[in-house]
Amino acid sequence: MIHTVKHGETLYQISRDYRVPLASIIQANPGINPNLLAPGQSIEIPGYPDPDTIPYRIEVSINNRQLKLFRNNVLQKQYPVAVGRMLHDTPVGSFIIINKAPNPGGPYGTMWMGLSKEHYGIHGTDDPSSIGKAVSRGCIRMHNRDVEELAGIVPVGTRVFIHP
Repeated sequence: MIHTVKHGETLYQISRDYRVPLASIIQANPGINPNLLAPGQSIEIPGYPDPDTIPYRIEVSINNRQLKLFRNNVLQKQYPVAVGRMLHDTPVGSFIIINKAPNPGGPYGTMWMGLSKEHYGIHGTDDPSSIGKAVSRGCIRMHNRDVEELAGIVPVGTRVFIHP
């Protein structure tokens, strides 16, 4: 999987976002200077499939509080979601799903799908009345049955595009 460096990113933070050891990223990118990254630079992230080989993609509209699932660019399903509240904005950008964890416990409901941004994911909830509102700490919150269905469809490596 190729990551394109954004302004201000460090290799250390990229390794944390993808949960890949820094040494593994350095090994996968011979000649890289870990202390000198440039915006637009391409970095190989080992251990993830190429998202271009996955027919699915997810789009999240923060303002509409909707998650859309596409397969081969055709809308398959649409789900209501909760998003980040004031001071805990949902991050905007392009990410991938890096892991799945059933029954993570607590407020995360019955499924967690981690995003390639540390501390953020798409997950269920123990408070279904929150769906449709801006109440989370930045994660995308879904009804448990919806996130379980979504997790059963999309593989690790699926692109997630979050926009206002």
